Amino acid sequence: MSEKINSLQDRPLSILMPSYRSHPYTGGQGIYMRLVTKAMRDLGHKVEVVSGQPYPILDEGVKLTKLPSLDLYSYDNPLKAFNLSLFKNKIDLFEWISHLTGGFSEPYTFGERMAKWAKLNYSNYDVVHDNQTLAYGLLKLKNMGIPVVGTIHHPITMDKKIDIKHAETISLKILKWRWYSFLNMQMKVARQLDPIIVVSENTRKDLAKDFKIDIKKTRKVLHGIDHLTFKPIEKIKRKSNQLITTASADVPLKGLIYLIRAYDLLLKDFPELQLVVIGKLREGPTSKELDKKGIREKVRFVSDLTSDEIAQLYAESTIAVSPSVYEGFGFPAGEAMSCGIPLVSTNGGSLPEVVGDAGIIVNHSDPLSLYQGIKELLDDEEKRFVYGKMGRERVLDKFTWERAARELVDVYKEAIINANN
Repeated sequence: MSEKINSLQDRPLSILMPSYRSHPYTGGQGIYMRLVTKAMRDLGHKVEVVSGQPYPILDEGVKLTKLPSLDLYSYDNPLKAFNLSLFKNKIDLFEWISHLTGGFSEPYTFGERMAKWAKLNYSNYDVVHDNQTLAYGLLKLKNMGIPVVGTIHHPITMDKKIDIKHAETISLKILKWRWYSFLNMQMKVARQLDPIIVVSENTRKDLAKDFKIDIKKTRKVLHGIDHLTFKPIEKIKRKSNQLITTASADVPLKGLIYLIRAYDLLLKDFPELQLVVIGKLREGPTSKELDKKGIREKVRFVSDLTSDEIAQLYAESTIAVSPSVYEGFGFPAGEAMSCGIPLVSTNGGSLPEVVGDAGIIVNHSDPLSLYQGIKELLDDEEKRFVYGKMGRERVLDKFTWERAARELVDVYKEAIINANN
């Protein structure tokens, strides 16, 4: 196969990248969309992103085609989005009714809009690289004759299990189960894509187990880290008493509540210790935990920051913590390492593959383990310096976007060859 790939005409590819919601503030998939398209453009390829809201932030030279959804999450009440024109468009009507009844239909409806749009545009592209929409519409594109590959950052079955487990009432568990019903579509579509890009060995293992994917169809391509933005800033003096983490307050997958409990333990040894959380605090389990511990005023939540502002926060902080229960990759951990700040990470999902020996790894969902790992670094300034240096070196060695883009192009060429055989 490698000989066939190498024999493919060495010319710039025209790449279509679908992503149903793609703004960096929506999470790792939005970060991925911006940085992978930039890396492809830098290699000389033509890249077009097709996306619903919230739209991505893309670099100059990367085209954006907008396929608006109803954007129902921007309404405090979905009833306010109703108007009679919904009855003229079956896709819009389905999206509204699904949302009203607790479902999450955006991946499906985005795929249907994309397939409709693609009927007039599909001949413009050499390959389609899906950013985990895994919508039925992708199979319609495939039937038009376009090679389709997909990146799966991690199977959302993991989110579903953890979300339902942490739901506090039976009714909330039922609502969570209903919301994740789109997973049935994603599993069916994923099984019909070949090849499938995975971002870690852990994702590959979980995909085979939960999605019943033939592991031979998977190709591992590690993400990159934006090492030019996330870098050490020597002019900023590092504090000796500030922890920093990036975590959505009430997404159980991110494990913030376990860090809050560990922080409460640490305050007994380090009463001046500060905790900065890049994320928003909403009323929910995390807020209740802060009140229960009496430390709400000690934890500072910051949000809507630029990448440069995040890098500056890393530069001034003592230790970064990645408390996740599960990560398909873990951009915040990689970005912290790239900034040269020592890292304490859990063993949730793929995090050990990202961190390697360049940070302290502890058990996930375990406040005492987090406490011990953080205390070990707080007590040892020299160890903090060594881990910070090792983290930066690991990112430069293994996680550049240029390397990731070149490996992805090899997967594209394989898909193009397979589609023409």
